[in-house]
Amino acid sequence: MNATNERTVAELVTEDYRTADVFKKFGIDFCCGGKVTVEEICVKKNISYEQLTDELNRIGQSTPTTDTDFKEWSLDKLANYIVEKHHGYVTSNLELIRQYANKVALVHGGHRPETKAIARLYNEVADELAHHLEKEEIILFPYVNQLAAAKRNNVKIQAPHFGTVKNPITMMEAEHEFAGDHFHEIATLSDQYNAPPEACNTYRVLYAKLKEFEDDLHTHIHLENNILFPKAKTLEQEVIAQAHL
Repeated sequence: MNATNERTVAELVTEDYRTADVFKKFGIDFCCGGKVTVEEICVKKNISYEQLTDELNRIGQSTPTTDTDFKEWSLDKLANYIVEKHHGYVTSNLELIRQYANKVALVHGGHRPETKAIARLYNEVADELAHHLEKEEIILFPYVNQLAAAKRNNVKIQAPHFGTVKNPITMMEAEHEFAGDHFHEIATLSDQYNAPPEACNTYRVLYAKLKEFEDDLHTHIHLENNILFPKAKTLEQEVIAQAHL
């Protein structure tokens, strides 16, 4: 991997997802905030450019342990994967974590006021994500699947009621940013998910689950913002052009 200063964080993670672990190590957002160059993020966060690029280049010189190259997948395959893996994860964990967050805030909020703020932030993002997944699964992803099938079979499709795929994508990206910002604040309030020494088991499980949820969310958003959405915009233009041949 040639990690030059002109390339963005998102481009590097899209090329080789293993670099996400390096960016996580340095506290760099590779999903919602991934559209900045490596040089820019180093200046912004006061990170050694040489140290960061050295670790990125070491990743590029090693052999991947998986053949999952999402950028090479068809759009319908990627959309279905996101629904099964990441939407499935969110659906399975959303309410469980809400219960933990509300319980910890109720029991410990008197002497740990940050737990009340964490519960409030989590409840806000959980409500938003529930609607977000529904919109993707009912509106956006079915259209993405139609585009993929139209391209594959060289057929025309009707224009969607939302005009162009850019419109729901713009909304989804804004909602991703909302979720990312909320979890950034939760991570800060929780001392990067480090429970205090006196924390009970529920308290510790809450922080562990929040960290797990944020990690999955970063991957989820990366796959959509940096791979699925750009390719969907391109594919829509190809299908429109194909219909006029």
